[in-house]
Amino acid sequence: MNILYIFAHPEPKSFNSSMKEMAIKTLKDKGNNVRLSDLYVMDFKPVLDKNDFLQRKKTDSFNPFLEQMTASKEGTFSEDIMTEMEKIKWADVLIFQFPIFFTGMPAIMKGWIDRVFAAGFAFSPIKDRVYENGLLKGKKVMMTISTGAEEEWYSSAGKHGDIHELLKYINHCTFEYVGMEVLDMHLTFAAGKMSSERVGEELARYMEKLNLLFPDS
Repeated sequence: MNILYIFAHPEPKSFNSSMKEMAIKTLKDKGNNVRLSDLYVMDFKPVLDKNDFLQRKKTDSFNPFLEQMTASKEGTFSEDIMTEMEKIKWADVLIFQFPIFFTGMPAIMKGWIDRVFAAGFAFSPIKDRVYENGLLKGKKVMMTISTGAEEEWYSSAGKHGDIHELLKYINHCTFEYVGMEVLDMHLTFAAGKMSSERVGEELARYMEKLNLLFPDS
């Protein structure tokens, strides 16, 4: 399979980075082709603005939806967006790995979605190309997530609430909206408080999850 691994963590020596490196090696060892978008290393621009477009449909006012629809048709996005779009076209599966920041993904990853899952490329409500008809239909997606808080904080009775409830809108209103099939997410709780023994256990658990989801090709 062709797998695009989108990664957002600012520290190369972090547990998240170790997970990412292990995951890529595991997936490649099983015969998959893997490409990495390491957003902090890339210094990816997260802000959707007029500089995303080599040509503008309207110059007197900025309408992001209109400009994205036009650029999708004419191939006039900025180079960084076009590069990521080509990776998505190539991929069968997208894996998003990130730490939870205020119950969501880091801004750099949200910005990647804002800019790369563009109207006319990933979805088109004008033509009813959303959800089961989304333009990325046929691709699969998975989230690999770490938290700072313990698991009980993210339970239904916990201070933050059920993490599955908190994140279901990303799966539904983003990934399913553009037509992708959502795979079961992988969660690691209290990532910054782990012993070296538990780090090894969590890496092994993630490897087992990947082995189940992506058998040998």
